Amino acid sequence: MWDFLLDVNVIDGPFIVVMYGLSALVAIYLLGREASVSWGLTAIVLIIVGAMVGAGVLWAAVYVLNWFGGPVTDAAWFWVPAVFAGVFLAIWNLWFTRWWRKLVAMLAIPIFALTAVFGINAAYGLNTTLGAMIDASTLRSIDPEAPDPAVADPVDPLYLTWLAPEGMPAKGEIGTVAGGIPNTNSGFPARAAQLYLPPAALVDDAPRLPLVIMMMGQPGGPDATFIASVLDEYAAQHNGLAPIALVVDQLGDPTEDPLCLNTDRGNAETYVMGDVVPWAIQELNVLRGRQFWTVAGYSNGGQCAAYFGSKYFETFGNILAISPEEFAGAEHADEVLDTIFGGDQAAYDFVKTTSIMAAKAPYPDTTAIFTVGANDEGFGPGTQRLADAAALAGMRTTYFAVPDADHGVSGLNGGLQKGFEVLYPRLGLAAPPPA
Repeated sequence: MWDFLLDVNVIDGPFIVVMYGLSALVAIYLLGREASVSWGLTAIVLIIVGAMVGAGVLWAAVYVLNWFGGPVTDAAWFWVPAVFAGVFLAIWNLWFTRWWRKLVAMLAIPIFALTAVFGINAAYGLNTTLGAMIDASTLRSIDPEAPDPAVADPVDPLYLTWLAPEGMPAKGEIGTVAGGIPNTNSGFPARAAQLYLPPAALVDDAPRLPLVIMMMGQPGGPDATFIASVLDEYAAQHNGLAPIALVVDQLGDPTEDPLCLNTDRGNAETYVMGDVVPWAIQELNVLRGRQFWTVAGYSNGGQCAAYFGSKYFETFGNILAISPEEFAGAEHADEVLDTIFGGDQAAYDFVKTTSIMAAKAPYPDTTAIFTVGANDEGFGPGTQRLADAAALAGMRTTYFAVPDADHGVSGLNGGLQKGFEVLYPRLGLAAPPPA
């Protein structure tokens, strides 16, 4: 039963429609307190004042306190004023009314608040189920088959040599990593990683495949559903071939940003490079050459991808940074400078991705893709600067603004689509484009 509830679609299914309808019915009931001109005028004033207060609170949170690190979705500018207007109306219904109206008014406040939360979540489209919203996965665990270390990478690209066997599954499989990835070297309290195995990995005598290590945004957690959906589409067009994707947790606590560094907030860098990478080499049937390894990420994870790919280019031959923060802690740079670097600006600048790119240039063989929603005003300029720095450092760089996309699911899916369009030939999964 609990799994059923956690798997409820909260984006575009009946659940969200019911929430919208329930809030509308409750609002209509509260508005119908009495049939008089004075009450009608009072209700109008309550709604206007409540909406103005809500808009003011959101404006302060976004532009004064910078709680969200930049602009928020347009849906927030509807839902936050709307919920404040509803709450003001509900509070007024607590006075000089019968007990049942008081009860409805008290219930209305959490109903309005939850509807706003679900409405804003639906606008971003990143947490598709109730379980995703509360960070509770119902995926089964996957125990991947360990590779034979004596087998070398093939000489010819897979698209030339691979023949899909009869009975190969049409889609890949996702699940959590059985037993988890040990954090022996870092001690980092990472949440369970999720693994995507494409159709070609689910057959007997499966070939070694490229690897993508991906990180999601903050708040958030490891969620392989988005990359799995895109890779399933590509696999369907390429005889079941797609990279194996390992989506790992670079946050530990979704309310805290360890910056993908080793700091007092946790050894996130050692976890990814000292725990995840060795585990993947030992446990996943993946190609070993760096040209087949991609570090990818979205938003906070996109910054991490650009950082790891630039710093550890001997491990990762490819970077896919989707709507990335420009550098670690960019959303709260002053706070990070004071609390993590003790006010030492030079030390902070030293770990910024553009600084690392400049220091390690020229890169001998790195493909870097930077994407951002065309309507993502908060992250667009920083993404462009990262792409410019990568090109200047000698990386084969692609910058792509996803048409009609923002910082939500449209930017994420568009970035994944473009990223693998560029990467498939590089990974040996498709023929190179005509010269």
